[in-house]
Parts: sequence; C-alpha cells; structure tokens
Amino acid sequence: MGRPRRSLPSSPVFKNLPLWANAALFLASAAVVWLAGSRLARYVDAIADKTGIGRQFLGILLLGGVTSLPELASSATATLTGSPALAVNGVLGSAAVNVLLLAVADAVFGRNALTSTPGTPQVMLQAVLGIVLLSLVVGAVVAGDVLVLGIGAFSWAMLAGYVGAVWLLAKAKDLHSWRPERGGQDEQGPSPDAGSQSTGRLSAKTAAAGAVILVAGYVLAQSGDAIARQTGLGQGFFGAVFLGLATSLPELSTVIASVRLRRYEMAMADVFGTNLFNVTIVVLIDALHGGEPVLTEVSRSAGFGALLAILLTAIFLVGMIERRDRTVLRMGIDSLLVLGCYLGGVVVLYLIG
Repeated sequence: MGRPRRSLPSSPVFKNLPLWANAALFLASAAVVWLAGSRLARYVDAIADKTGIGRQFLGILLLGGVTSLPELASSATATLTGSPALAVNGVLGSAAVNVLLLAVADAVFGRNALTSTPGTPQVMLQAVLGIVLLSLVVGAVVAGDVLVLGIGAFSWAMLAGYVGAVWLLAKAKDLHSWRPERGGQDEQGPSPDAGSQSTGRLSAKTAAAGAVILVAGYVLAQSGDAIARQTGLGQGFFGAVFLGLATSLPELSTVIASVRLRRYEMAMADVFGTNLFNVTIVVLIDALHGGEPVLTEVSRSAGFGALLAILLTAIFLVGMIERRDRTVLRMGIDSLLVLGCYLGGVVVLYLIG
C-alpha cells in the first residue's frame, strides 16, 4: 500500500517568471555555487595538515559532503514541489558529470595522465564502491522496488551500502597493500593556508561556503524545474544534463583547485566520494516522495544516467590499474574516452527524454 503523498505547491515566484528570467536566475545561482566552492579544496587541504586526517578520507567526508549540498537542496526542493523525476535525474546526471570533471582536471594537469598519479589503492576502492551503489539504483529501476518501513527496499540497501563503504574506507585509509613502481605524484609539502589560520577558522569558512551553496541549490532547483516545464525539454533530459552540470560546479572548482595544489588523489577522492554521497540522496528523495518507491516511478533516463556514471567510473578505474602515461590533447586516453562516452550518453538521454 502506498504512502500518503506529501508535496508542496510549486513556487509561484518561479512559475510565473518568463523563461529568460528563470534562465538568468539559473545562471546566476550556478555562478554563486562556483564561487562558493572555489576555495573549499584549499580549506580541506589545510584542515588535513592541521588534523593529520588523510586527504583521501577528507575528500570523501568533507569535500564530498559539502560539494553535494546543491544536489541535496535541489533534490529535496524538487521532490517537495512535486518533481521527483527531476530530483532523481539531477542526482544521477550529476554523478556522471562529476566523473567527467576528472577529464577536465586531466587537461589542467597536462603532463601525464591523471590516472597515473595515485600511489595508494584507496582511490580505486572508492571508485569500485561507487559502482556498487550505482548498480543498486539500476537494479531498482529495472526490477522494481517494494516499500519496507516507509521507503523502498533498494533505498535501505543503498543506505546500508553507504554506511558500509564509509566504514571500509575509514579502515583502509592507511592501506598499503600495493605500491606502483613509480610512486604517487601528490605533492607532500604543507598547505599554503595551514600556517596562517586556525582549524576553527578554517571550519567556519567551510561551513559558510556550504550555507551559500545550499541556498544557491534551492534556486537551481526551482528555476531548473521552471525551465524544464517552459521549454518542453522534459525533466528527465534537463535534470540529467543541465541541472546535473550546474550542481556539479562545486566539484569542478574543488577538483581543479586540488590539481593545482598537486593533491591529485584528493581531487579524485572528491569526485568518487561525492558520488558515494549522491547515491544516498536518492534515499532522501524516496523518504520525501509520497506513493510507491520513487525508483519505480522514474523514467528510463534515470536508469541510463546511473549506467552512464558506472561506465565512466569503470573507464577511469581501468586507467588507474593500467597507469598509462600517454596523453593526447593534454589528456590521458581514458579521459578522452570518458569525454566521448559522455557526449554519446547525452544524445541518448535526449532521445529517450
């Protein structure tokens, strides 16, 4: 038996605005998200220096959590305003875009393939765990879901999987079961911000940036939903592509900043950690959405978006295992392949709506 539906009326402020005004708000809020996330990597790098916590683990918990706030805000808002399909497609589209950002970071890195830099197995473990959680999403879309204690059974599995993944990664933060012949290329010098600011001040700045990103995420959700309705593009395509791109701006800024700091493993941990966190946002969407489990009500684009993120992650995982240094157009072969697959995936998403 379905749950009673809980929803809020769509905001008349955005609903009654013309398309150009919603587009302007969408772009402005995306810019705010970019600016607010642009210094997060430096703050986290400095916190890692002061606390002694591994940069890879902080990349999962702090960078991954804070940069997921736009997805959290836009998903909750879109669901409560009666657009759960936009919410789910936004999360899964963002997961694919996040992996694409590593190709951008690879171009910024420029010298060797980015996937040739990890010196420890933790980043690969994060990628594999992300594939596992995304596979649960695909399973729910393809096989269907049933309610268990108010949310879908697959949602419970995703929540348990996330808790297990964090526990496993915490236990593995000092894992050195293998070492590449060429050592990792992370710069091990001190953070440029560590000496000048206290841990409390750095934490306060991180919290302030998170609050700004949260508010901007609300505007992204409302204006994005209005644009999807006004243009007729469809919530599946718009959510998976445009909203996914906009809410991935914090990851883009933090990943590029990490690469420029020569914290390459932290950059990859940010992306894969964000995707681990993003999958659990589906659980929140399911809890806020009334009726049957939310993954039984989404379109094919949701399942395809998750499959696209799995494919892109797997390509980079192959690159990290193979560790080929060859670059073309300043990017590794794996990054070029990821770029081509993503563009092909966008075409498919447009065709299936």
